[in-house]
Amino acid sequence: MSIGFWQIAIVVILVVLLFGRGKISSLMGDVAKGIKSFKKGMATDVNDDDQTKNISENQDSNKKE
Repeated sequence: MSIGFWQIAIVVILVVLLFGRGKISSLMGDVAKGIKSFKKGMATDVNDDDQTKNISENQDSNKKE
């Protein structure tokens, strides 16, 4: 058995009735923002990691004094 057009249409209608069009569109916008910020985070330079290490090393040396 394969999923037919009418079965998909019924599921879509039920989802729209339960959540409403506004809620679904705002949810999809939030998903898109999340994907964009994830891609932006993956594209950052390695220099950011080095700066983080330097900050923690400076904090450790301050504690020893």
